[in-house]
Amino acid sequence: MAKILMKGNEAIAEAAIQAGCRFFFGYPITPQNQIPEYMSKRMPKVDGCFLQAESEVAAINMVYGAAGAGARVMTSSSSPGISLKQEGISYIACAELPCVIVNIVRGGPGLGSIQGAQSDYFQATKGGGHGDYRLVTLAPSTIQEAADLVQEGFDIADQYRNPVMILGDGMIGQMMEPVEFKEPKKRDLPKKDWATVGWADKSRPRAVINSLHIEPAELEAVNLGLQAKYKQIEQNEVRWESYKTDGAEFILVAYGTVARVVRSAIRLAEKEGIKLGMVRPITVWPFPYAAVADAANQPSVKGVMSVEMSAGQLVEDVRLAINGQKPVHLFAKHGGFVPSPEEVLENIKKLRRA
Repeated sequence: MAKILMKGNEAIAEAAIQAGCRFFFGYPITPQNQIPEYMSKRMPKVDGCFLQAESEVAAINMVYGAAGAGARVMTSSSSPGISLKQEGISYIACAELPCVIVNIVRGGPGLGSIQGAQSDYFQATKGGGHGDYRLVTLAPSTIQEAADLVQEGFDIADQYRNPVMILGDGMIGQMMEPVEFKEPKKRDLPKKDWATVGWADKSRPRAVINSLHIEPAELEAVNLGLQAKYKQIEQNEVRWESYKTDGAEFILVAYGTVARVVRSAIRLAEKEGIKLGMVRPITVWPFPYAAVADAANQPSVKGVMSVEMSAGQLVEDVRLAINGQKPVHLFAKHGGFVPSPEEVLENIKKLRRA
């Protein structure tokens, strides 16, 4: 298929349709509005269902219903809207239902701004709602990668019966790049014999979708099962990119749009004889702890710097990965400002002079 010049939000929506998503429930909020807008036009053409819910709370519970019936379903929002969905996301995770949730992050806290940010990292990677649960969280840095990860995200959700979040920022949603829609790598996906599709076939057990477990022993068993599943995901689904890490003086860790900035900073540093490397998490949960540690523990490395558009959220996972073996520093931008390659390099120079 030929490449098409598309805005990130539109590419995300089309990738979902290409992956077999036929149900979309959402509510408008900037900067992700092109996703529901695109879905409203395309879904009727593929015999799908687009529905603008009366609220974000309603939208996520519609996702719960469609996922429980075995459908491929997606919702999208931006930061405050994702906050409103948290209760429903926790229910979906406990009921072990597959779905894809897109967060095109805007600045916060509060209503914040409509500019892009990365300040929903904790919310996306540490649960976000109540209870012990996890979302598989994929963080694209290009429009092509966003489309690829959306398509694969539906397969990951089906394989593990778990919600998958696409964590983009405002720039990923709004910029335009050429995109090619490719077939994702084939997975051996389980049958959805748990889905609530009626009970015409009395030879199969009656399907029950539920997240209420009153008895302590029953709820403990559910939680132990979930934790076992999360360990399996950590073993199988960690993704990252290493860029020029061999022999680096400093390792930079960044994801999403900021990783593109860091890549440019590394090229600027090369011209001045400074060797830098980057580890880019693609799955921010499960986080690539071992990859960060391996890059940082080279004899040449003097320190590690987390570069992010948040007030020190990614850096906490970086510190866990390094475990005190090397100094860990933070360069953060706020309010919708994107760090420049020159600013990143200047902060590295300050560390070298210290």
